[in-house]
Amino acid sequence: MNIKELFGYQGKNVVITGAGSGMGYAATKLLVELGANVYATTRSKTLDFAVTKEIKANLNSREGVDAVIKELPDVIDALFICHGISNNLGKTNALEVQLTNFYSFKYMTEQLLTCIVDNGSVTFISSDGGKDWRSSLDDCLAVMNTASWEEAVSWYQAHPDCTNDGYVFAKKCQNAYVFAKCHSPEFIERKIRLNAIAPGMTKTGLTENFNKSITGDAAQGQAILEKFSLEFWNGRWASPEEMGYPLVAIGSQIFSYMSGQVLYIDYGTASLWEIEELKKK
Repeated sequence: MNIKELFGYQGKNVVITGAGSGMGYAATKLLVELGANVYATTRSKTLDFAVTKEIKANLNSREGVDAVIKELPDVIDALFICHGISNNLGKTNALEVQLTNFYSFKYMTEQLLTCIVDNGSVTFISSDGGKDWRSSLDDCLAVMNTASWEEAVSWYQAHPDCTNDGYVFAKKCQNAYVFAKCHSPEFIERKIRLNAIAPGMTKTGLTENFNKSITGDAAQGQAILEKFSLEFWNGRWASPEEMGYPLVAIGSQIFSYMSGQVLYIDYGTASLWEIEELKKK
């Protein structure tokens, strides 16, 4: 078996959002090299390599997601949802962060489930920032169980304590969704796998804005993040490829028996945090 046969993407329809930069870009390029028919969304940048279809998209609204869905094929073998924005102080409001970084993931997945083939896959890019999702499970489930985009907006507006938590709460919701939904009838009855990767510190197009979101100063924010996540183990930032490549693998037939998992790709940082928390109990 050659490597392309092992992944199983040759001639298959693959949808990936957030393909314009960072991890999504790395994953998209690999998917093309593996022979997939790639339908890729980008927000502002244009890809510098050919895909089956590139779709300009702003996925912070129901209308934006619906517009993308109209551009997609009727049969989808693998769905990768990779887009996201940071808590960019002064530019991005808290509700937009929630809608872009979680609710659009849920909405797009559920709208496309009838197009996804039996034994297909759905894979998110989450974050190790959402590692403490269990402590917020009730709120995560409440958002997850809203019946419409409008109901979700009303819920967020009524729960500013969650909404103002920004990026972290959205990632908690992504992680909770993977655990809670992997055996829901709409997934398990058709053996559609649902997983996520939870990247650690990775240099992407969002890095500067994310650093700014900590204190308003990018250099100061970076120093704080590095002290919290890298300094204690003399670590380094990851490259987008170190996240995008595992993402592609997880959505492929290589991982055909894995579902309901959030895979932390952070050189063991989240594991160490968890051990330290358990020692306190």
